[in-house]
Amino acid sequence: MQRALSTHLFVGHRLTTVWLDRIWDAGIPLVEIFCGRQHFDYHDRAQMAELGHWFRDSELKLHSLHSPMYSDDVWGRSGPDAVINITEQVKIRRLHIVDEIKRALDLAELVPFRYLIQHLGVAGDEFDPRKMDAAFSSLEEINIFARQRGVEVLLENTPNALASAERLLLFFETTHMDLNVCLDTGHANMKEGVDTAFRLLKPRIRSTHVHDNNGVDDLHLFPLVSAGGTVDWARTMSLLRTLEDCPLLLELKEVPDLAHPLSRVIESFERLESLKSSNES
Repeated sequence: MQRALSTHLFVGHRLTTVWLDRIWDAGIPLVEIFCGRQHFDYHDRAQMAELGHWFRDSELKLHSLHSPMYSDDVWGRSGPDAVINITEQVKIRRLHIVDEIKRALDLAELVPFRYLIQHLGVAGDEFDPRKMDAAFSSLEEINIFARQRGVEVLLENTPNALASAERLLLFFETTHMDLNVCLDTGHANMKEGVDTAFRLLKPRIRSTHVHDNNGVDDLHLFPLVSAGGTVDWARTMSLLRTLEDCPLLLELKEVPDLAHPLSRVIESFERLESLKSSNES
């Protein structure tokens, strides 16, 4: 599996080409950009243009874009209207949310990328058929807009009652939407378990978000490096290795005062890959 990294690791900092140079210099060939406006402001045409020029001349490839979760630059703390949730049932609000996601997708006109990673609901959402109907309406429009730009929308299994692996399959069955998924190991660990999520979603898995946690909190820990993780990584890697054309994409949380985060990223990659080698030998 190719190594890939989400810029979620640096989400508290403005995304500049310096960060991208560091990722490439660390030997990571693929990147996912996380749409937090304090980090990547998709409203800022200058930042968009800067990234476009850089990627045009770089060997680092933009694999995917994580759809925005908030419209502000303070993680939604400016108020409830800042939350971007495609299951919003009030039509005028939902249209505004869809427009916000389209703004982020405009990056594809400057930098080609393969996937948009989209949450279905927010953390802790309860199941409600009306929310599923709203998500269907949102995704119809988002999907058309994305495909016109050469981008495929992937739904991510999320820690709520709408987007567990089983509920995602229910959504696909009831809406007849032909969408694929991004398997999030940390979220699966908080819900049905990685084994079950993988078994249910495998035919639709096209990308990954790989991180660890304690089974309760969405900690985005470094696999096999951070303390407190509970994912069975030997088993998880044996499953992930069966996927074709799918990267091992680490989506990690920034650790304050960690002097060399990319060194720890490489350590995680090497430990995960050594599990693969030991299992095959």
